[in-house]
Amino acid sequence: MKEAQCNFRIGCHLSSSGGYLEMAKRAVEIGANVFQFFTRNPRGGAAKPINPADIDAFLAFSEENSIGPILAHAPYTMNLCAAEKRIRDFALDIFMDDLHRMEYTPGNLYNLHPGSHVGQGVEKGIEWIVQALNTAMTKEQTTFVLLETMAGKGSEIGGTFEELRTIIDEAGCKDRLGVCLDTCHIYDGGYDILNNLEGVLEQFDKIVGLERLKAIHINDTKNPIGSRKDRHETIGNGYLGLETFRRVINHPRLRDLPFYLETPNELPGYAKEIDLLKKERTGA
Repeated sequence: MKEAQCNFRIGCHLSSSGGYLEMAKRAVEIGANVFQFFTRNPRGGAAKPINPADIDAFLAFSEENSIGPILAHAPYTMNLCAAEKRIRDFALDIFMDDLHRMEYTPGNLYNLHPGSHVGQGVEKGIEWIVQALNTAMTKEQTTFVLLETMAGKGSEIGGTFEELRTIIDEAGCKDRLGVCLDTCHIYDGGYDILNNLEGVLEQFDKIVGLERLKAIHINDTKNPIGSRKDRHETIGNGYLGLETFRRVINHPRLRDLPFYLETPNELPGYAKEIDLLKKERTGA
């Protein structure tokens, strides 16, 4: 069990208000060895200036405590396929700035919601997303950009594996483009990981390719399959249940990925969930 836990990369979403080193220390305090954070206020706005001393201390602390990879999450207002040009331009500015900032902590992950087409249609929405990816991403960057699987509410793009595959096919810099799978989102979107995890993974592999899967948002859901509502629940207390997460974290094609909790919790609750999932981890 100890070896299985040592190889288990599990963490949660943390507030970035105290800087990188503070986040890393909080992660260790609650038993985590990875963490996610917002690059700036989740509703948008300017990001805090990078503090080189904080970055240096964070990198040293992370190496000493085997922390990583860290997953930066784009703000919710970053809609790369909005109908209005000024909103798309605002989103692209944020995206490009975030990727520049990520290079201070090279080799990590950056997660984004693909966007909402707002009545333009999926095809046009994907066209705008691809254009933004091709503008912002470079061959020199070390950061992996991850498209998140979505619940498909409203005009969200990314609610099907086919939509994600189309974006990847049409984008450049494919060697730095991947997917973050959200367990709540895909179940709410109609993929039955409760009763047929193996079948869903086979479908993902056939359409997108499991080699593109770089991270997992591990969340229970308040809603039944196909609800398209995207409402997270604490682990084991939603429609998915603890047994589903036991299968997810131990699946041979998923177990080596980093897992990030986004459940409705404060730090003590995250600590309990991390401990719970560690106890469910089996094998080496």
